[in-house]
Amino acid sequence: MTAHEPRTAESRAAEPGTAGPYEAVSRTTVVVITRDRRDQLLHSLDRLAALPERPPVVVVDNGSTDGTADAVAARHPEVTLVSPGRNLGAVGRTLGARHARTPYVAFSDDDSWWEPGALATAERLLDAHPRLGLVAAAVRVGDEGRDDPLNAELAASPLEREHGLPGTRVLGFLACAAVARREAFLEAGGYHPVVFFAGEEQLLAYDLEACGWAVCHCPEVVAVHSPVGGVRDGRRAVMRRNAVLTAWLRRPLSVAVRRTGTLAADARRDPEAREALRGVLERLPAALRARRRLPPRVEAAARRVEGAVRARAGRRGTAPGTEGLPEGEARSGASVR
Repeated sequence: MTAHEPRTAESRAAEPGTAGPYEAVSRTTVVVITRDRRDQLLHSLDRLAALPERPPVVVVDNGSTDGTADAVAARHPEVTLVSPGRNLGAVGRTLGARHARTPYVAFSDDDSWWEPGALATAERLLDAHPRLGLVAAAVRVGDEGRDDPLNAELAASPLEREHGLPGTRVLGFLACAAVARREAFLEAGGYHPVVFFAGEEQLLAYDLEACGWAVCHCPEVVAVHSPVGGVRDGRRAVMRRNAVLTAWLRRPLSVAVRRTGTLAADARRDPEAREALRGVLERLPAALRARRRLPPRVEAAARRVEGAVRARAGRRGTAPGTEGLPEGEARSGASVR
């Protein structure tokens, strides 16, 4: 693994004319994962470099073969470029967070960035609420800035808004629209290698809550997502696989067995379900080795969220096996595969 170290955030903040209305040194590092989407990544880095907060940026290149590393080094030498030499999937975000030297870490994909002032707002929320582990931001899509359907789903969470927290408690979010307390993120273990990618946020939300950290939707913090194309081939199968694996990793056996049985029944007639089931069987031994039941309070919250999501899914006809995953993530065109 190699890492190109840039100028420090402190040295950049000391340059003439960079202070502005924000703190001289950003306390949030932006971590970006990418794979073979050089041009989109460079555009996103341009947008991040223009932010008034001037956050340090870490790019984790998950094994690109399109010249991504050289292009980033040439156009954005201030970026810390981490090259693990292979595709780590969402675990690349955890690697990036370990390279961060700030108390907070924001995540972007190679097709997303943050609105000006969003990171400063997240810092204020995290400063003021010491139990807040992760801010689930609002998402605006494309140049027109339309609301992602995920925003309404998060706002409709059935979990109580607790005293001392700044927003609605949730058990899901979009990875490229999250700002985490680095301590909390790493204590929870970051993203889990068994699920790899697609729908990985739910497991992290469970683990944060299990460690005593809160995950809250704070719509005043805004990320911009500009996906290119539609859902990648095979993505829905991976999401169905990961929904079942998450159950084996953290939920009661009855839940895991029921979800596996439903997927197996669907696999008799649905090629997508067959692909998902094969993936479950391949990864099940690793999931069982890492199995750890949620605390009762988190399991109760998960059941409440599932009930609400099932009701909404029934009304809109969501594809089987993706009912527990946010709609925004279900159609996200992220680049790691």
